[in-house]
Amino acid sequence: MGRDADRPYDIVLFGATGFTGGLTAEYLARHVPAGCRWALAGRDQARLAAVRDRLAGSAPGCAELPLLVADSADPASLAALAAATRVVISTVGPYVLYGEPLVAACAQAGTDYVDLTGEPEFVDAMYTRHHATAVGSGARLVHACGFDSMPHDLGVYLAVGRLPSDGPIRVDGLLRARGSVSGGTLASALLAFSRRRQTAHAGRERRALDPRPAGRRIRTPLGRLRRLRPESGLQGWAVPLPTIDPQIVGRSAAALERYGPDFSYTHSAVVRRLPVALAALAGVAVLFVLAQLGPVRRWLTRRLPGGQGPGPEQRAKNWFSVRFVGEGGGRRVVAEVSGGDPGYGETAKMLAESALCLAFDELPPTAGQVTTAVAMGDALTARLIAAGLRLAVEPS
Repeated sequence: MGRDADRPYDIVLFGATGFTGGLTAEYLARHVPAGCRWALAGRDQARLAAVRDRLAGSAPGCAELPLLVADSADPASLAALAAATRVVISTVGPYVLYGEPLVAACAQAGTDYVDLTGEPEFVDAMYTRHHATAVGSGARLVHACGFDSMPHDLGVYLAVGRLPSDGPIRVDGLLRARGSVSGGTLASALLAFSRRRQTAHAGRERRALDPRPAGRRIRTPLGRLRRLRPESGLQGWAVPLPTIDPQIVGRSAAALERYGPDFSYTHSAVVRRLPVALAALAGVAVLFVLAQLGPVRRWLTRRLPGGQGPGPEQRAKNWFSVRFVGEGGGRRVVAEVSGGDPGYGETAKMLAESALCLAFDELPPTAGQVTTAVAMGDALTARLIAAGLRLAVEPS
């Protein structure tokens, strides 16, 4: 049902007037294939028209791009949006506040859905509330299709594909990056820090419903501060990263037998000097404490309002590289995923290519809440390589 070609649109971008939504619109304007029927959606017709005018300045074919008015507070408008397209891209966050109505509409309509959330509470709650409906309708609900968590999900997918699947597999993910923060990202992070009880509750509810793979063990421990091993090819210290990425990797591992009967993944940031590592841990701890205080959290959010983010010159200086050291069956491989500005430029690329992949590529049959590796693995990897990201794996 979600693949019906008789719907008016192939792809609709919801949230096109936001910072990352605007970058995603620009990427689509340059890269949609001939004949792709796509549209911009949001709650403000005038602001959508301004985005369209900006796109038309460099891509004249966008001058007549359809504009759809829809609002997260108006379920009927979201139901109409979902019924009109084969794939929806959502860039409207924080998702835990504004994201569920569109997920529900897509699950009900059999419409494929992608977003760039990094919010574990949201992902777990959407599984609990809408996975079964999406399985029944044929919709594929694919969260975390940006820097959270595509490089990590596909990087591990590449690494385990070169290791024997009949024994234990261990993968160590090591992130190096230079990036910037937008208002939307800051707001989502602070809100997530302030909702630790709700996040824990959503996780427990999901675990009660989500079947564990029979006869297999999947682990994603937080890990500890440690000196890097020589086989990583890097120097310095590994700092544990409490992000959504291990959660997504673990869900791919649970769904795909190629990850072996006993799979473990650790996720860390790389810093060269121990004082820097300790300062980073202290900074996260301080931000976590401040996020618990409502007035302080709102003050921090006002310092960088939603819709604002780094300019082109700053984004051009940003980069990321994630190295994955995988071991299993007496073999070791090193995979690497790298690219430019992680939070915005490359995130817009990953998000748009995910939607294009769902809309136009031959993919394995899946439905419900699925990860990028499960829904699109090889096809999406090929797309991202063609789009300029580096995804490679070599024996170590």
